[in-house]
Amino acid sequence: MRFRDRTEAGRQLARELERFRGARTVVLGLVRGGVLVAREVARALAAPLEPMVALPLCASESPDFELGAIAEGGGAYVDPDALLEAGLRDADVEAIAEREGAELARRVRLYRGGHPLRELAGATVLVVDDAVATGATARAAARAARKAGAARVVLAAPVIAGDRVAELRADFDEVVALESPDHVLAAGVWYERFAEVDDGELLALLGRNAAAEGGAGGDADPRGATEDPPAGQPHPHPPRD
Repeated sequence: MRFRDRTEAGRQLARELERFRGARTVVLGLVRGGVLVAREVARALAAPLEPMVALPLCASESPDFELGAIAEGGGAYVDPDALLEAGLRDADVEAIAEREGAELARRVRLYRGGHPLRELAGATVLVVDDAVATGATARAAARAARKAGAARVVLAAPVIAGDRVAELRADFDEVVALESPDHVLAAGVWYERFAEVDDGELLALLGRNAAAEGGAGGDADPRGATEDPPAGQPHPHPPRD
């Protein structure tokens, strides 16, 4: 299956998550692209949407090789096999995490505008992304949700690498995917349109969502501006998790 864009993928994913309607469910969209998918899930389930900021941890000499990830709220995950392969120690990863922590804090301030993450204690939390390759950022987000008291944490994405599902279940109560190929090397090949999501677009989307939730006359139509931007040519883009 190939999706037109993240909006269409989110609507299809929402149908697989219908059983979570009516429960105390909170949808966490992984920033940036995951928020576009998550918005459709949240709208379909009548659940609140929150952006979740998570960053991969990569060795400076190998920026495409993920060692793990950190997330707002103190969530962190380190892949022991990746650490061994890179020949690094725990202290090395701690130094990388400290360096990336400043960027994580900057993004949290930017996307939240000083507002705290919604209360998650006792909630069912759906962690949503546009594609899951290694699962590092998703696992860091799951651990952040657990620290915040979530009763149940579910990973949902249109595409999740099948070779990672067993590992993901260590941090998630359930893993839901529309497609589970053996490996996910480039998320963009699963989408006809997979443009980069910039900060301006994401902030506008979150603003519209907040207005709609507050009954302030926000954009209630999930089509149009909420779809992936048509500017530029779609291209395969390695997922950041």
